[in-house]
Amino acid sequence: MESDVVATQQKTYFFSNRDLAKLFIPLIIEQGLEYLVGLIASILVSRVGEAAVSGVSLVEFLMALFISIFAAFATGGGIVAGQYLGDRDSKNANKAVNQLVKFTLYFSLMITILIFAIKPFILSHLFGTITPEVHSQADRYFNIVALSTPFIALYNSGAAIFRTLNKSRLPMNIMLVMNGLNILMGISLIYGLGWGVEGVAVPILLSRVGAMVLVLWFAHHLTSELTLGNFWREKVDWKMIKKVLSIGLPFGFENGMFFLGRLIVLSVVSLFGTAAIAANSVGGTIIMFQGLPGISIVLGLAVIISKCVGAGDYVQAEYYKRKVSRIIHITNACFSAAVIALMPLLMKLYDLSAQATHYVWIIVLVHGILVSLFWNSGYVLPVVFRSAGDANFPMVISISSMLLVRVVCAYFFSVNLGMGMLGTWVAMFLDWFVKGIIYEIRYHKGTWKNYKLV
Repeated sequence: MESDVVATQQKTYFFSNRDLAKLFIPLIIEQGLEYLVGLIASILVSRVGEAAVSGVSLVEFLMALFISIFAAFATGGGIVAGQYLGDRDSKNANKAVNQLVKFTLYFSLMITILIFAIKPFILSHLFGTITPEVHSQADRYFNIVALSTPFIALYNSGAAIFRTLNKSRLPMNIMLVMNGLNILMGISLIYGLGWGVEGVAVPILLSRVGAMVLVLWFAHHLTSELTLGNFWREKVDWKMIKKVLSIGLPFGFENGMFFLGRLIVLSVVSLFGTAAIAANSVGGTIIMFQGLPGISIVLGLAVIISKCVGAGDYVQAEYYKRKVSRIIHITNACFSAAVIALMPLLMKLYDLSAQATHYVWIIVLVHGILVSLFWNSGYVLPVVFRSAGDANFPMVISISSMLLVRVVCAYFFSVNLGMGMLGTWVAMFLDWFVKGIIYEIRYHKGTWKNYKLV
């Protein structure tokens, strides 16, 4: 009898274990591909020379900022559509994604024009004093990659449609094909034809154009409760756009301030010499793979929570928060252990100085432990809040903690307490704890349940 009751209850759940696997695994693979392509691109650029590496890295930092903002808008559209689907209102769910794509098109074109208009300022002032050679390489790379802004923005919006439908496998397949072509073209242009930074920039542009065309084409031909119509002809619905931006704008601003904080922290790291800079860069690249599952899975968690909230089922929302948190703990721990096991090989490949190697080992070991145990509160709970419509609170806390804890403490620990470059990492971990405590209090109070958008 009891088993029958349990079975009945199970049937009421929105997402089975199989559904979760279908949602999370493609997201992990897709995000992992992005990291891998970035790693390979840096290797390809290194063949051109140190000036090219420096120039490309500066531009990529800026482009990552804009991409994160558009990803935030896509998240906002997906959350609104997800809440409507949970409320069984497919008409407004479709309107939400069509308005998202239309707004993204116009806004990304405006941003692209703005980027080119302020390019001289960016290259001459934003990055500080750079050599003429680095400036030249950055300028050449900038001119091509900046053109990809509308295409990667629209791709993110299209991918959000599939993630909302728990069809994240298709965006994964698209990026698998496009990134594969990206790498092959890069190798051919740089090693085969002897191109400079253009040999990396052109494949990036073409792969993003291809990814956008494919994801929007498939979204338009979907036969499901959510599909992309003729958004060109659809009138602008400011009421719907306002709902999308109520999530997208705070999240986008939060991402922007995060990058500003990173830039300031990098300036602190630069005070401690070449070994510190190299260790920070290499350590930062390696630890991304330790947190890969968590970063990827929270994208899917937004889909889950928004649907639960749309249906008014906060019991299920809390259930999936707990379940997904356990999944992240386990997968982050597994990935961290795998990365640590590979560290001897990785350190041979990088061939750093003894001091830099020592720093990297400390960073990777400590990060691996903490990302497995304490990462969730600071990064899972904000997703729960945003997906429920409560986007302003995590924005305020995230920005405040970034500036007052990570940035201030980075300088204090590194300089005043004499911890050197490692002090910036201690400040980052402290930022996790502070945010996590505040978010846990907010979550258990239940305040986030009062912000439903539909």
